[in-house]
Amino acid sequence: MTWRRALRRDWQLYTLLVLPLVFFLIFRYLPMFGNVIAFRRFRPGGSIFGEEWVGLHYVRMFINDPTFWNVFQNTLVLGVLSLVIIFPLPIVLALMLNELRSRRFKRLVQTISYLPHFMSVVIVAGLVFQITAMRGTINQVVTAFGGEAVPFMQLAEWFRTIYVGSEIWQTVGWGTILYLAALSTVDPQLYEAARIDGANRWRQTWHVTLPGIRPTMVVLLILNIGSFMAVGFEKILLLYNPLLYPTADVIATYLYRVGIGSSQFSYATAIGLFEALIGLTLVLSANAISRRVVGASLW
Repeated sequence: MTWRRALRRDWQLYTLLVLPLVFFLIFRYLPMFGNVIAFRRFRPGGSIFGEEWVGLHYVRMFINDPTFWNVFQNTLVLGVLSLVIIFPLPIVLALMLNELRSRRFKRLVQTISYLPHFMSVVIVAGLVFQITAMRGTINQVVTAFGGEAVPFMQLAEWFRTIYVGSEIWQTVGWGTILYLAALSTVDPQLYEAARIDGANRWRQTWHVTLPGIRPTMVVLLILNIGSFMAVGFEKILLLYNPLLYPTADVIATYLYRVGIGSSQFSYATAIGLFEALIGLTLVLSANAISRRVVGASLW
């Protein structure tokens, strides 16, 4: 069937795409033209496309800026920690929930694990401050066992642990939804065949369950790799302070400070364009590797 025939037959369904396409066109694609100011000198009040051509001047600026490479390193570290630690946890939780026989207990666990996702980032940051304060929950436990209170939010070495821990609490439960949906599509006859062959629950999980949800895992992995450089801007901005800059300052927060705070729009655009190119390269590479090795990909 040609696309014209399909459009004529299901035009009511295709009309649902109009608003999303308009949204992406206005708020995602048209702003791309503003990237030209990474190569032009922009002055507030002048042309939105810059006043004069400066070539790679701003690119050389951030390449020679040691602060940029520090925030770049912090972004990589937090991105790797999020990918290695946080990404597998929804899979593990979904497999555990799938093994539960009590529907009531399963729904209770799902509800409790989903709730943090619906909390505002501001509320989550407030909870983190309350828990890690000098008289917060953690320090009360530490002092109760004879230890000394630790100023967590004043020590740069603790920020990554706190950030990753809060991300696990807030996102892992919600991340299980897609995996539970994928688990429901696995053919029960495959489990029966595995049991006949003498496979225990661990073998069934390894040889039936995980291959059954592998396409979903691959797609979500590629999407996570694509957002590898875009580490949670809002939460970090709310949590960090100048004392935590050595480990907490990432590209997104650095762009906010130099772009919005210091009005260096051309410089910030050059860094943002560099970050976007890295993200695009990671997505294309991950998709190509996945298509060749696993046989599943986004396109």
